[in-house]
Formats: sequence, C-alpha cells, structure tokens
Amino acid sequence: MQILDYSHNPMLVFASLLVAMMAGFTGLSLTKGLSERNVMHRKISVALASVALGGGIWSMHFVAMLGLQLPILFYFDAAITLASALVAILVVGVALLILHFRKRTRTTLVVAGTIVGLGVLAMHYIGMSGLQLCQALYTPSGIALAIVSSCALNIAAFSIAYGKRTNRNIIVGTLFFGFAVFAVHFIAISGTDFVAIDVLSEVGPLISKEVMAIGVVLSSFVLCAAFLLTGITFSASPQPAAALQANANIAPEAGLEAKPESDEEAGTTVEPEALPAAADESVTEQTTSVTVTNKQIPYEQGGRTFFVDVDAVAVIRAEGHYTHLYTETDKLFCVWSITEAEKRLTPGPFIRTHRSFLINPSFVTGFERLKDNGVCHFKVASLEKVPVSRSRLRAVRDVLGI
Repeated sequence: MQILDYSHNPMLVFASLLVAMMAGFTGLSLTKGLSERNVMHRKISVALASVALGGGIWSMHFVAMLGLQLPILFYFDAAITLASALVAILVVGVALLILHFRKRTRTTLVVAGTIVGLGVLAMHYIGMSGLQLCQALYTPSGIALAIVSSCALNIAAFSIAYGKRTNRNIIVGTLFFGFAVFAVHFIAISGTDFVAIDVLSEVGPLISKEVMAIGVVLSSFVLCAAFLLTGITFSASPQPAAALQANANIAPEAGLEAKPESDEEAGTTVEPEALPAAADESVTEQTTSVTVTNKQIPYEQGGRTFFVDVDAVAVIRAEGHYTHLYTETDKLFCVWSITEAEKRLTPGPFIRTHRSFLINPSFVTGFERLKDNGVCHFKVASLEKVPVSRSRLRAVRDVLGI
C-alpha cells in the first residue's frame, strides 16, 4: 500500500477554527448563572449547551476534514458521520451535567475536562472510520499523543471557563476551548497516514467539498446565533420597572458617593443601594404591614421553595437581581432582590453595611476598622468577611456598641 501525500485548504482550516470559537462561546455562555436557576431551567440550558458545544466540536472536525486534500477522490459515510456527531453531543452533555449538578471542585473540573477530551478523540476517530475510497492508518505513539494533548487542553479550558464564572473567564475559556478542539484535530491528523482502497467502482459525492463545508459553517453559525439570542443575557439585565419605582420613592442617603463600591466577588452585579424604609412614611407603613407575617425567608433548592427562619440568617448578599442567604451551615439562593429583602424585613434584626450586604449583628464575631471603611467578620458557611462602606460605618459601629 502506498502512503498518500496530503495537504489542507487554508480557508477551510481557518473556517473550522471560527466554528470552534463560536460554538465554545455559545455553549459556555448558555451555562452562565445556572446555579441560581431551578432544576428544569438548568436541564434545558445544559441540553442547549451540549448541542452547541458538541455540535460545534463535530462541525469543526468535519469542516477541517472537508479541507483535507488527497490525490484521490474520497467521501464520507453518512451514518458513521452522524454517529460521530451524536457522540460529541453526548459526552459534552455528561461533562456539563457533572459541572452543574454536582459540587464544583478541582476534581470535577478534571473529570469533566477528561470526559470531553476523550469524547473529542472518540468523535474524531469514529468520523475518520467513515472515510470511503481511502483508509486512515494510525500509530500507537500518534494515538497516545492525541489522548494526552486532548485531555490536558480540555481540562485547562474548563478550568479557565469554570474556575470563576465571570464574563472575562468565559471569553478567555472560549478562546482556549476553541484552540483546544482545533489543535487536537490536527495533532491527531499529524499521526495519521492515508492509503487508497481498491473498489470495483468509484462513486463520487453529489456535491463538492467546498460547498458542503460552507453549508456546515453557515448552519453552525445560525444554530449558535439562535441559541445566543434566545437563551443568553450576557450583559447585565435592566432593573424591573417595579423595582425602579420603589427606588424612586426612597430618598438618597446624605453623603453617599456616586462611585459604586466594588463587590468582593469578581463579576458580581450589585443592586443599587437604598435607605431603610423609615426614610419615607408611606413605604414604612407598607413594609410594616408586610413584615408582620414574614418571620421566614423563602429560598429555592432542587426546584422547590423552602423557608428559613429570619433569626437563623447571618448575612443577605446581593447577587444581581437575586440574593444569597448565609446561615451557619448553608448558602441558600433567594429570589428576592436586596432592596426587596430590606423592605420586607424592616423592622427586623438586619442592618445594611454595604450596597450589597445586609447583616444580622448577632452573628458578627469581629470588627476591623480600615482607613475609611471597615470589615465585619463572621463564622458562617462560605463567608468570612463582609465589607462596611464609609457611609454605613458609624451606624454599624453604633449597633455593635464600639
């Protein structure tokens, strides 16, 4: 058997890289903020992201293979090609389920990256077996190199994208993921030889490889664009009209700086700060009537709504238009905004220390005065410190008796 020389169409190689980047951005963006959603929403988003990522991996591979130039005619078996696409979607789905339905640790990131790394290669070699009129030959060293590089690159990509779920990490993770899929394909090809197969009659494709590649690229971009438009809010969403009206009825605090205070967690969007309801008599009357029956705070878990006693909550922290409740043992997701929580729980044990935080002083274990602000220390689940802004410093010190 004579080994065939091969080359690649540069335009199709570049197009395959763009497909991988687009698919990576779509899939990683679709899964942003899922920890704050109910189970059904998470399942739907994971399914869409699996199609985007897995389909993008397959599309990148297929477009790159259409760019393969051999001195003989060749084409692909449709059933085997479809099977390779389904394998890619399946393994990505498994990895995303692990990342979004289990506690995210370094181990889960490694496991998810390894699953995707092996899945990318499984898709690649299954797709290569669908070649007709020629055959791919592999070497053990070539396969070993492809496995190691695929697992390592995908673990790195998922570690970047999921290490901290900020827009910056998603963009950097997208670039790394797209490069990883692209590099793994050509690393595997570099360890592959091609030989012609003798057949009784040659059957050529009914459509040219270039036209087929354009169709795959365009369909991939249309699919990803549809998912992006229907399933993602990548930028901060506007505040609801009801919340804006409520904020308009509350007078700004004297001495409050216009410059926003930074949140401790990178990428967290915080609610605009509002004064306690006592600043307006009409608001005071309204919130007092509401809080008579609110001795518990609702939180979402596993698609169900539960309640926690107000006195068991140490800190309420703004997370976009929602909040997290911190108790001694748990971090709970609450659908209230920080403004709504303050209105509903006034009068009550909570005081505002920062535009992003309400605290229960009975849980404070220490106070640290900084230059023009301060820090309250806690011993609760997933939280040790809460910032105290300059405008709140005196009120917090008075409550703490210091």
